[in-house]
Amino acid sequence: MEKLCRFGTHRVIYPLGSLPQTAEKIDNQMVCLDNEILIDVETLNIDSASFTQIREVCNDDLDKMSEMILDIVETKGKMQNPVTGSGGMLLGKIKEIGKDYKTDASIGDKIASLVSLSLTPLQIDEIISIDLTKDQVNIKGQAILFETGIFSVIPKDLPADIVLSALDVCGAPTQVNKLVKKGDSVLILGAAGKSGILSAYQAKKNAGKEGKVIGLIHSEDKRADLEKLNVCDYIIVGDAKNPMEVYDNVLELNGDLVDVTINVVNVSNTEMSSILPTKKTGTVYFFSMATSFTKSALGAEGIASEALMIIGNGYTKDHAEFTLNILRESKPVYDLFVERYGKEKK
Repeated sequence: MEKLCRFGTHRVIYPLGSLPQTAEKIDNQMVCLDNEILIDVETLNIDSASFTQIREVCNDDLDKMSEMILDIVETKGKMQNPVTGSGGMLLGKIKEIGKDYKTDASIGDKIASLVSLSLTPLQIDEIISIDLTKDQVNIKGQAILFETGIFSVIPKDLPADIVLSALDVCGAPTQVNKLVKKGDSVLILGAAGKSGILSAYQAKKNAGKEGKVIGLIHSEDKRADLEKLNVCDYIIVGDAKNPMEVYDNVLELNGDLVDVTINVVNVSNTEMSSILPTKKTGTVYFFSMATSFTKSALGAEGIASEALMIIGNGYTKDHAEFTLNILRESKPVYDLFVERYGKEKK
């Protein structure tokens, strides 16, 4: 093994010279080196695009899904879907801290990782269960975090399972807070999912009464959940893969193109449904891991749009605490997260 690197390149098996996220295979031996943290893992929160792809390929067969997940980790040394390229995050307890790893956390602390499983050395001893409603896999296993592998200690005032679900997408509402201004019109593709709910809440808070938030959802059965949050001025039930349908609906409801579009869907081919309804000088935020850079860039060029397109970097300064504060300040949002992602259903 080469000299220890704060970015984790010492764990890369091949291709040499790459970082752990882009590597095809990394070393997942669960030996805590001097600049690492060793974690006993309880739950994997699989990225939504990845989990959806695994479900579809396996036809919701839990045994086949388990086999596929174990095969990915065995092959790559990490949980990185070879189709979507995405990973997710984990919940676990710190077992060991390397002598050169600087942290205020302690052995035994329950933490949620804030870096992708696509770069995290992981070993799964057993898959205990898979929850299709939460995109979560309960396991017995271990993982390694590098010096740059940020994490959040689970706060005592919120349930760990709720925190895990929220932190999985904490980059989205934090970026929305930066992008949406008072009076803006905002379109959110995938508004009924966890990232969509948090993004819609923040968009409405920022845009205020003078602005408009339009939420696009895939099925009618999610409308009631979104309506009781009172975060969308309009709700469209439609296909995010049909750009002209989305475009026409937005024009009809808003009377104009929107200032900001937030894409948090978990399926591919939604790039033009994001760009087309956005003002040519507006902003499109692609948080979805199913986004194609090529389709976005060439598609925007094809309709002569110079909209600012932002890649959904999952990291934003203070994003964990910002997102958890949404759960603290909004009882309707908190209650919905408990209902959907909590161990005890309401």
